[in-house]
Amino acid sequence: MGRLGGRMVGTRTLLGTLGLLCLWITAAQAQMKIPPETVQGWASVFSVQLREFTTKYSGSQLLQKKLKDVESIIKIVDLDGRELVKDFSDEIELMLGSKMKSVTRLAESAEDADLYHDFNASLQFDYYNSMMINKADDDGNSMDLGGDFPLEENEHFNKLPVNVLLSDIQVPTNVYNKDPNILNAIYNSEALNDVFIGNFQKDPTLTWQFFGSSTGFFRIYPGIKWTPDSNGVAAFDCRNRNWYIQAATSPKDIIIMTDISGSMKGLKMTIAKHTINTILDTLGENDFVNVIAYTDYVRYVEPCFRGTLVQADLDNREHFKLLVEDIHVKGEAKVKKAMKEAFKILNEVRVNGGGSMCNQAIMLITDGAMEDFESVFEEFNWPDRRVRLFTYLIGREMNFAQNLKWIACNNKGYYTHIATLADVQENVMEYLHVLSRPMVINHNHDIIWTEAYMDTVLPNTEELFYTKAQSLLLMTSVAMPVFSKKKETLSHGILLGVVGSDIPLMEVMKLAPRYMLGCHGYAFLITNNGYILAHPDLRPLYKDGKKLKPKPNYNSVDLSEVEWEDVDEKLRTAMVRGETGRISMDVRASVDKKKRPLFLTNEYFYTNIDDTPFSFGMVLTRGHGSLRFIGTVSVEEGLHDLTSPDLTIASEWTYCETDIDPKHRKYSQLHVAVRYLQGKEPDIECDEVLLQQTLFDAVVTAPLEAYWNALILNDRVEPGVETAFLGTRSGLMRITRYAGVENRVAKKFLTETDKANLFTVDHFPLWYRLAVENTPGKLFYYPVNDKGTKFIVATTAVTVSSQGKTAMAGAIGLQFSLDWLEKRFWAIAKQPSDTDCSTTEGVCPLSCESGDLNCFLIDNNGFIILSKDRNEVGRFFGEVDGSVMASLIKMGMYKKVSLYDYQAMCKNAHHHASSARNLLSPFYVIGAIIKWIFSNALMFILDFNICGLWHSDYFVDAKAGYHTSHKTKKVEALQPCDTAYPGFMYDESIREGNSLIKCGRCQKMFVVQQIPDSNLVLVVTQADCDCSRQYGPILLEPKEIKYNATVKCNRMKSQKIRRRPQSCHAYHPKESTKDCGGASSIYLSLSLFSASLLVSHWT
Repeated sequence: MGRLGGRMVGTRTLLGTLGLLCLWITAAQAQMKIPPETVQGWASVFSVQLREFTTKYSGSQLLQKKLKDVESIIKIVDLDGRELVKDFSDEIELMLGSKMKSVTRLAESAEDADLYHDFNASLQFDYYNSMMINKADDDGNSMDLGGDFPLEENEHFNKLPVNVLLSDIQVPTNVYNKDPNILNAIYNSEALNDVFIGNFQKDPTLTWQFFGSSTGFFRIYPGIKWTPDSNGVAAFDCRNRNWYIQAATSPKDIIIMTDISGSMKGLKMTIAKHTINTILDTLGENDFVNVIAYTDYVRYVEPCFRGTLVQADLDNREHFKLLVEDIHVKGEAKVKKAMKEAFKILNEVRVNGGGSMCNQAIMLITDGAMEDFESVFEEFNWPDRRVRLFTYLIGREMNFAQNLKWIACNNKGYYTHIATLADVQENVMEYLHVLSRPMVINHNHDIIWTEAYMDTVLPNTEELFYTKAQSLLLMTSVAMPVFSKKKETLSHGILLGVVGSDIPLMEVMKLAPRYMLGCHGYAFLITNNGYILAHPDLRPLYKDGKKLKPKPNYNSVDLSEVEWEDVDEKLRTAMVRGETGRISMDVRASVDKKKRPLFLTNEYFYTNIDDTPFSFGMVLTRGHGSLRFIGTVSVEEGLHDLTSPDLTIASEWTYCETDIDPKHRKYSQLHVAVRYLQGKEPDIECDEVLLQQTLFDAVVTAPLEAYWNALILNDRVEPGVETAFLGTRSGLMRITRYAGVENRVAKKFLTETDKANLFTVDHFPLWYRLAVENTPGKLFYYPVNDKGTKFIVATTAVTVSSQGKTAMAGAIGLQFSLDWLEKRFWAIAKQPSDTDCSTTEGVCPLSCESGDLNCFLIDNNGFIILSKDRNEVGRFFGEVDGSVMASLIKMGMYKKVSLYDYQAMCKNAHHHASSARNLLSPFYVIGAIIKWIFSNALMFILDFNICGLWHSDYFVDAKAGYHTSHKTKKVEALQPCDTAYPGFMYDESIREGNSLIKCGRCQKMFVVQQIPDSNLVLVVTQADCDCSRQYGPILLEPKEIKYNATVKCNRMKSQKIRRRPQSCHAYHPKESTKDCGGASSIYLSLSLFSASLLVSHWT
């Protein structure tokens, strides 16, 4: 039995082996063969038909011929980058200089008005409150401080309804709008109305002008209707704005010290955290900061920043805020050790030439200080008192008020008492007024310029997110402090407020016109800290669901994060230092939503902008980007063609200045240019060089209009042909629609909303940029997937030559449907039915439409332009077939290009919510509910001034303060990060290839063949061999660059080269230090105090 069983097992094994061998032989015999010569024939025939079709309906050969005909009358010039950068920077200096003069006039008027005004405590004065205007009560009467305030939509002010004859007043909800100090200051500022209007008449390019008062109100011109938030609250406080803070104080080094001992538990800790965050909000990129928490030991909230100060840019401020949220109380307060640590840091930074090299201050946040600090001050701060101390007494108790006041008064600081959350804002702002004293006493009217920022206050900001170029949504503000010139208060250094004006950066960048810089050229501005003000690659917004939002770090993007090929930061260093010069750099650029890499050689030219902290740079691309051709025609000849119905010019470019005279604002750029050339508007300022080039382009391209129309009238246009188009360097476009809108697949293509394919202030059209980087005359095809609508665009460059130089004249192309492409290709990509298959093994005749083959047309970047599955069109080929794409890369047919994005947003894997207590006892739940009800009711009572009940505004303030301070913190799903992602480029030297891919039990054959005279490749693969288990997809998805703790720490605290502001006002011998704060007049009842203790200690 044992032997028989052994024989049976052996027989089964042998049979199994023979069976597998037979299967292998069968599989080998059935191996599909795809003849390369067959695929080559398909590619050759399709190439001819595709080229004939595209050239016929685009008219590209006709345009090239017309350009050839005019070569004898044109001139090609080399662009002189040094001369251009000087011309552009001079224009920018002139523009920004006029804004500074306007602000200076405002400051002088505001100071004179105060000088001749005596304070009147009983002043009764009505003014236009921007929240109350054009508003009626239930009886139909105008609201108090409201009334009829005419508003008219104005193109110059982003189509907002404004009043250009009057300014009006915005008062934050937490400021009583009839306070005598407010009324006197508003009365004084009425004098600014005439200056606002006069400034606007002198310089019609001015936008918003304003005065932010130290009392809290905000006067804005032109007058607008202010929109409160969803709670009916006007949370905007001008004193929090960067332009106010920078103008009011010189740069500063700040160390925030907060007490986290056991006595700070509960509401006190909440107030302390809010105080820290409010102080952080008063800092800017010229300031330096660190945050220390102390008990009986010193704890840095960010251990990485131990013993140093970091730049108070947006990134670092937000980082500190997140860390402050996680502070917990424990232990006993010993402030002396922390105070010594703070002094040592400030002293070391000053000695080593770090930080701001200007003001230095320590902010002490505590509910009490019992220790004797005199020895510490004698050792570190007296007698010079270089470091000011500001003390914030937290909570209702006043036991340590005198101690904290003594500390502040003996160190040139200020003492405040913060009893409730509603007190924080006003009390924190006091330190700014103290720091401004030396500057005020000196009467140093330093003009400041802010970093780039997005004005999220205006009601139509969100709409602008979708209609403007992202990088040009931003603005900068110029501002100047306003002082009291009264002799009797001179030593007190009284700051009245700050005047300023906004400058949209788009208007500044228009002074470096796109047509001069070429297709891939651009201009940019940076600050003295190396941060981007304007750059076409700056992306300040990100998509959160369906909404566009500003990125958390949108205005602290460094030049080295955008020009990331500047590895040694030579360009950045030279520009930050305000130098003038030139640098060449080979760069990897990308277009089409960063999917398509380009290799360019950029010539960077840069210089400083005098009297500002800014530096200006511009880029010319070596080769065609550094050449420009000039052609001339008569105005009469050009005008005829300029008014053709198929012609448009770039609506965002400035051919003629329509913003100076209000009556010209209704004109489009084309309309105003025609009127100027006709002599109907001779006084309009126009760009004569650009207009002459536009006229020339209109004449040279005019035959295309007749050609396209003839095709429509005399020839049966093939189904699927939709739009022919061309564009020139002057921003001129001609468009002909072969099909009506109801029959077109690409309904949005080349319409006003299709910004990517139009000439904008930010970029040339995508089809233009792709065309000029390919061989002129050779057609470039690419797929478009516009939210599921798929179509094909073909484009090619046209050139002119003269005296051995060749310059790009423009690009011309055709847009057509996938139907046409599929119909033509499937008809070609098949062997005839009478093919002799007698000697052919496997499938015969072959056809791309059969289930035996998968056929793809892919472009030079690997994107599918045609597939049997339409869902695959527009996708990267590596996602669809990783095995074949991997082989193409291995063969060298496609080369990987590594690209980086230092402005990316990544999903944050870290959650701030605690996972503790996921199993709760019933007693804990009941206790928590009682605690919640009691503490919230108590906090409502505590969070507003009992003495202010007579003023209804204070009720709103309490409600607003509570909701903004205590609402549940929403964790952002996305956070700023760095990513790396691949792009791919086809190597044209490899025209064909074929191979077998071993995939387990089968071998997959494929053949690739270049489509001549195009950027396309035909890929034919065996369909029945699935290699997905052996080869995963090749994705273009960006991957986050992860940094270890050490690298991350070094990156956060590294100090890049920066240029300090020129002025510093940290000391004045006549400064009076007697005004150093006082105790609050609000007292808390014993019962409420006891209740608060009960809640804060109950856990």
